[in-house]
Amino acid sequence: MTFPRLIATWFGTGLLRPAPGTWGSAVAVALGLVIHGIGHFPLLLAATILVIPLGFWATAGAVAGQADKDPSEIVIDEVAGQWIALLFPSAGFWWAGLDSWHFPWPGWVAAFLFFRLFDIWKPGPIGRADRKHTAAGTMEDDLWAGLFAGVATMIAAGLWHGVMRL
Repeated sequence: MTFPRLIATWFGTGLLRPAPGTWGSAVAVALGLVIHGIGHFPLLLAATILVIPLGFWATAGAVAGQADKDPSEIVIDEVAGQWIALLFPSAGFWWAGLDSWHFPWPGWVAAFLFFRLFDIWKPGPIGRADRKHTAAGTMEDDLWAGLFAGVATMIAAGLWHGVMRL
C-alpha cells in the first residue's frame, strides 16, 4: 500500500465493508469528538484545515493512473466533510462555554446523519462536484456535503431549542 493510498483510505477504514463511506464518516465522528475534547473548536478547526489539502493530495496520488477517480475505498473525503459538519456544533458549544469533553449527542448525531444524507443525495453543488469524475471532485463533493450538513445541524438545533421548546 502506498502512503497516499494509506491516507486516502484513512488508514484502512475505507476497506471495511459494507458501506465504506459510512464507516469513514463514523470513524471521523469518533476522532472528531476526541479532537474536540482535547482542544475544543480551535483544535478541530485546525485539524480540518490540515486534512483538506492532505485529502486532495492523497486522493490524487491514490487514483493516479486509474480510470475510476472516486473508488469507494477512498474515505479521506468523508473525514474532511464530516469534520466540517462537526465544526458547526463544536463552535456553538465552544462559544457557549461548555467543557471541551461535553459534546451533547444530538449535535454529533445530527452532523453525522445530515452529512450522510447530503453525501448520498448530492443536491446542487454537491452533485456538480461529484459529476466532475476527478480526484478533486471526489474531495469537493464531500466538502460541500459537510457544509450543507453543518448548516442543517444548526437549523435543526435552532428549531429544536427555539421553536419546539416553547
